[in-house]
Amino acid sequence: MTVAANAVTLPLGGYRPKHFLLSVVDRVATITLNRPERKNPLTFDSYAELVDLFRAAAKDDSVKAFVVTGAGGNFSSGGDVHEIIGPLVERDMPGLLAFTRMTGELVKAMRACPQPIVAAIDGVCAGAGAIMAMASDLRLGTARTKIAFLFNRVGLAGCDMGACAMLPRIVGQGRAAELLYLGRTLPGEEALAWGFLNRLVEPDAVLAAAQDLAREIAGGPTFAHAMTKRMLEMEWAMSVEAAVEAEAVAQAVCMQTKDFARAYQAFAAKRQPVFGGD
Repeated sequence: MTVAANAVTLPLGGYRPKHFLLSVVDRVATITLNRPERKNPLTFDSYAELVDLFRAAAKDDSVKAFVVTGAGGNFSSGGDVHEIIGPLVERDMPGLLAFTRMTGELVKAMRACPQPIVAAIDGVCAGAGAIMAMASDLRLGTARTKIAFLFNRVGLAGCDMGACAMLPRIVGQGRAAELLYLGRTLPGEEALAWGFLNRLVEPDAVLAAAQDLAREIAGGPTFAHAMTKRMLEMEWAMSVEAAVEAEAVAQAVCMQTKDFARAYQAFAAKRQPVFGGD
């Protein structure tokens, strides 16, 4: 994996990335892909820096949830044609494999990150941008959202960055096959009907709605949310019997947290619990 030169060493609230915008407010970190004149494409450097950020998030207790969005009315057009696709044509097989493994590290980092990730998707959401949306935990979109897994359009397979594993889990096998074989655009309303989007919001409100949702998550039991995310990931590879047992262990661990006791005490006192994340 290529590591960004300015790998994250500070708490996320004090970190200033070079290749996207980052703000932390009310325990929610908002990542904004910020090349609006090109519809926010990804580059070698932005891939690496995003990986570093999500890896660092596992050690940052001050951030409880993420929002990922794009500037200028689009989410992301995917890998930059000139800065990524062009150079790849000149690489040998080891170099190509190094690149595809590096892009896959972004999905791995997003899924391993304990904080839930909410994607705020407006406009174009294509290629690796669609993969970032897919790798998020929740997705809010607009009627003008255009999601497209475009890999076949450039002569590549649809099996990119985990799409063949994750997309069928979200929309179903047949629908995933349609999107990956055809590379067609999935508009916002259809994406909602298919279950790719959790809800539709007006374009000028989608980021605020995603941040509100992230703040609601951030106000919950942080350790338990991380456990839920981990089990959602693990249980796809388990039998039902193994999953039930794994959840028994996971829930017993959560019952040892102070948040579990806080919730009981608040219930007994007829008030809302205030979770501390421990």
